[in-house]
Parts: sequence; C-alpha cells; structure tokens
Amino acid sequence: MSLNVLIIAAGLGTRMKSRRAKVLHEVAGRPLIGYGLRTAWALKPERLFIVIGHQAEAVRAVVEDEIAHIAGDEASAPQVEFIVQSKQRGTGHAVMVAREALARASGSVVIYYGDAPLIRSETIDKLVRQHREGGYAASMLTVMMDDPTGYGRIVRDEAGHFVRIIEHRDASPEQRRIREVNPGLYCFEIPPLLEALDHLSPKNVQGEYYLPDVFAILQHRGYPIGLFLHDCADEFLGVNNRVELANVGARLRRQVLQALMLSGVTIVDPDSTYISADARIGQDTIIHPQVIIEGRTRIGEECEIHSWSRIVDSQLGDRVTVKNGCVIVNSRLGDAVVVGPFAHLRMEAELAPEARVGNFVEVKKSRLGRKTKAMHLAYLGDATIGERVNIGAGTITCNYDGQRKHPTFIEDDVKLGSDTMLVAPVRVGRGAVTGAGAVVTKDVPEHALAVGVPAVVKKRLKT
Repeated sequence: MSLNVLIIAAGLGTRMKSRRAKVLHEVAGRPLIGYGLRTAWALKPERLFIVIGHQAEAVRAVVEDEIAHIAGDEASAPQVEFIVQSKQRGTGHAVMVAREALARASGSVVIYYGDAPLIRSETIDKLVRQHREGGYAASMLTVMMDDPTGYGRIVRDEAGHFVRIIEHRDASPEQRRIREVNPGLYCFEIPPLLEALDHLSPKNVQGEYYLPDVFAILQHRGYPIGLFLHDCADEFLGVNNRVELANVGARLRRQVLQALMLSGVTIVDPDSTYISADARIGQDTIIHPQVIIEGRTRIGEECEIHSWSRIVDSQLGDRVTVKNGCVIVNSRLGDAVVVGPFAHLRMEAELAPEARVGNFVEVKKSRLGRKTKAMHLAYLGDATIGERVNIGAGTITCNYDGQRKHPTFIEDDVKLGSDTMLVAPVRVGRGAVTGAGAVVTKDVPEHALAVGVPAVVKKRLKT
C-alpha cells in the first residue's frame, strides 16, 4: 500500500518574535524543517507534500537544499511537491489547500508539523502499522502530559471511546484538566480525509479550520478511528518561542554528542561542546572542551581538536591537530596537518598533507603544499604555494591593489625571510630565498636570493 507524507510548514510563528519563518530557525546546526524532512525520507514515501506559506520562497530554497543533501545520489527518492498556503487559516486549511495534490495520490498519508524535530521515523512507522492493521480511516498518537497547556485535549466517553479533540483555547476549565493530549501526528486514508475536509468549519475561538476536527467528522460518518497512546511525550516537543527552541536544541545536541561518543569519538566535556547534526567525525578523534563544529564538517580519524576552536563546513583528513583558538571556515585540511594556536583559515583555504600553520596566521583562498610551514604572524591570501616552503614570520601576500585581487605563486622549496612583502601579481621560483624585510614587486627566478626594498636579485644559489 502506498504511503505519502505531508509536512505543514506554512506558519510564521508569531511567538518566536522573529521576521523569519519558524521552520527556518536552526537547532543543532540544522533548520527545524530539516529534521522533519529526514524523518519523512526514512519512511520511504511515494510522495512528499510540503505546505509552505510565510516566506514561501525562502522556505522552499532551504527545503530544496536540505533534500539535495539528504538524497545525494539516491535513485528511489520520493516525488516532492510544494503547496502554497497563501493565507494561514489553521491546520485544517493547510490540508485543504493540498486537496488536489492529495487527490492524485493513493493509499495513506502521514501528516505532521515542521516544527517538531524530535519525532522519530520509528514512531511514525509504528503508527502506520497500527493504523493499517486496525483498518482505521484515521489514526493519531496521543501522549500524557503533566502540563498540557496549549495542546488539544482528547475527550473520551465513560467507556473510554473517542468523542472529540478540543483545542486548548476552546476547552472548558474541566476539559483543560485532561492530561491526554494530541501532539500532532496523524495517519489518514486519503479518500475519507478528502471527504471530511468538505465538512470542516471555522466555528471556534480562533476562527480557523482545525485538522483534528476531521476525527470527529469521520467518526460521525461511521468511519473507524484509531487512538494510540505513546509513552514518550518529550518526543513531540515543538518549538513556539525562543525558550523552546533552546530546550529542543539542547536535547538534539545531546543526541548528536551521544551518537558520536558511541561511534568512537572522545568528547571530553559534552556540556560545553557544540557539534552540528550534519557533522561527521571519525574514530579515535578527541574533541576538547568548548569546541564548536558547525555545518557539514567532516573530520577524519585520530584527529585532536583543542579548546576554543570553531570549525565550519570544512573537511579535515586523518591525524589532523587543531590547536587552541582556531577558526576554520570552508576549508580543506589533508592528513597530518597541524593548525594553530590562534590561526584563521577561510574561503576555500587548502592545506596539503603535513602542512603546518602556526599562531596568528591567516590563510584565505590559498593552497599550501605538502610539508609547507607558516608558523607565525603571516597573511597568505589568493596564493598558490608549493611543497616544503618555509614562510617566515610576518610574511604578507599583498593581494589587493585597491581595485582588484591578484594572485601570488610560490614554487617548491622556497624560503621566505621574516617580514617579506609579496606584492601581487608575483611569482617566486623554485628554491628561491628572500631576505628579511624584502618587498618583492617582481618575479624572483629559481634558486635566486632576493633582498631589499624593492627586492633585487643579489646572487644565484647553488642547487
């Protein structure tokens, strides 16, 4: 039987006090909607419908980026369809605007909200099985909450049978004491759902179309309803304000760290370590306290990342050491590279295996070859640097002339004296040496010694 998924992600989230759509806010390095997408993907649905509304184009762009990352080269991806809810008139209305899309599908549809990132695919899969085994037209999970404020209450008759779901704002004081609530995870057979949508009414305090009202409509029309009590209410924690965003983020962060530790990564102090849910880290790597690893960073095996370092969307090979206080963004580090302390790598910086970058060195949009060293107080921008180059303290590639950036080329086995200024565009040939304080404005031939301001070739060196 076909399974489809519909994610409701149209709301702004007024309680977030933000100009951004709620599902775009990030937790554990990933937008809220990204978690719901991964949950859907794990279910292997035939179709995936995403209802968007506020900031529809921005949400769509983020969703497409997340899907591209999730799917990769996967051939059996679901058919994805965006549905725009231009006016947000409730959760029922969100499904009503998806009517035509649902009518083209068959079988069952699972519906949930894009702001509940803790829901597991295993929980949904169990709901779908129970729904189908019971032959129900509509099913939902329910949970018991000590503080059910804000949630729709499950109203049952004296025999314990389902009567209706009443939203918090519409509930009487007596009904608000009910602890069994609707956390917002549903499974419907599509034809009965479409039939019930015709009978939804906005007669409530909010003046909205409530999706949970479908259950009472279907029961009244003789369809069987399935209610399944779930034992983990925390799994359905949603995000309605910044406090809840932080609380959910903390839970997700703990899950990420626990999974990494169980896979063989040493995290010295989980309470002070922040690692994105999309990061991947190899066995026997050690993460020291107060490290931040963001985005889709990849770190190999047997690395050591020291305190106060931040790594964003970068790739590190095996046996890499990042010393204290480094910032590494959109960069690639080969095996056995050593960086820091207090180094800054950015804008596609690339360090070949065994290269070393020391304290207060900045590398921007440059490549350092194998075993090349820049140990102190250097700026290397828009440079291509060969192998076994030694870059003296205070060296600067002067890459900007006030209008344009220019490249610097440093060939293999070059030695640059302290405070060398390389005024780009310029090339330093293989085996050349510059004296301390040299200002290089013209190309330096291979195996030559250049000194002075401006630098001139003093002699040829023995090869």
